[in-house]
Parts: sequence; C-alpha cells; structure tokens
Amino acid sequence: MEQIELVNTTKILDVKNACLDGSRFICAGLERIYFENVSFAGTIITDANLSNLEIDGAQLGGAYIHNIGMPPEGHPNYHPEAKQNPIRFENCNLEGSEITNCNLTDLQINDCNVDGMKINGVLVSELLREYEKSINA
Repeated sequence: MEQIELVNTTKILDVKNACLDGSRFICAGLERIYFENVSFAGTIITDANLSNLEIDGAQLGGAYIHNIGMPPEGHPNYHPEAKQNPIRFENCNLEGSEITNCNLTDLQINDCNVDGMKINGVLVSELLREYEKSINA
C-alpha cells in the first residue's frame, strides 16, 4: 500500500474507486467536500466545525454523537456571545435511541411517532393525554 503525505499544500483531490482506509486528516481544511456512496464505518471526527453539514441517506446505527455545540468556556475557540445554529432531524429512525444530558430548550417535535417515548421515565403519550384532558375540561 502506497502512503502519500501532503503537508503545507493546497490541493483538490478527485478520488474515485479508491481505498483510503486508515487515512488521517489533521488541521486540514475540508470545506465543501462531497462524499457519495462511501463507507465511514469506524470514523472519528473530533474538534471539527461541521456547521451546515448535511447527511442524507446514511446508516448511523451504533453512532455515538457527543459533546456537540458551541465550544465551552475555557476552550480556545469559546466566544460568550456565540449562538448555536439549530439542528434539524427529518425522516430519521431514532427507535431505541437515547438523548442524555442535552439542552433541548425550544426543541420542537412535529408529526412523530412517540409510542413508548419517555422523558425522565414518564411516557410522553401519558403527558399528552393529561394535557388534552386539561384543555378539554
């Protein structure tokens, strides 16, 4: 297997039918990169700016997404007035998934199947039933 090292350079790569398994990108600009029909199994992305990232038609089973948002206080890129752009999930199967210790302020859930969904151990369907009872009383 050939190893190519690109250091302190600017290039546009047109890669087709290639295996780049085990490649590393460190302190690299990769804006406006287009991936189609690729496998990122086992990939780790850390300390990255993924603003306006779009993932379409992907299988994310077993994915572990954590520490997402603006850099925290003490981080070199922290800015106290910076605001997080909203994240949108659409047509996703999150069955059996878990959301833990997340800021869901102003989160909207629309037209979703919430059967069995719990918030802090309480069934959402029960909360909705109680809410409907209270507004119809």
